[in-house]
Amino acid sequence: MTNVQIFGVKNSQATRAAERFFRERRIPVQVVDLKQKPMAPAEIKRFAERFTLWGLLDSEGKPFADAGLKYMRLTDPDILRRILEEPRLLRLPLVRAGNRVSIGADQESWRAMASEIS
Repeated sequence: MTNVQIFGVKNSQATRAAERFFRERRIPVQVVDLKQKPMAPAEIKRFAERFTLWGLLDSEGKPFADAGLKYMRLTDPDILRRILEEPRLLRLPLVRAGNRVSIGADQESWRAMASEIS
């Protein structure tokens, strides 16, 4: 059975929604709290290959504005470093099931993942 990993933070409503979505369908999930354990750079790159590093950032969120990123020109290594330091910059949750990945509260992608697993 394919393992579903949810990368997020416990106080994120979207992360809890993803966890609830899969648990309601009796699909086992592994939740990784990014405040406790940061993502490995290789894992971030897996998502970035599909969405780009800038695409992973929650440009509408308060952490993004507080960091002043709206007006900065950052290189990919700079973005990666900031993501590792502050996971709330990401559009959470990041969900991975096999080769499928999704970012944010994307129930359509979650349904596709669930249908492949079932």
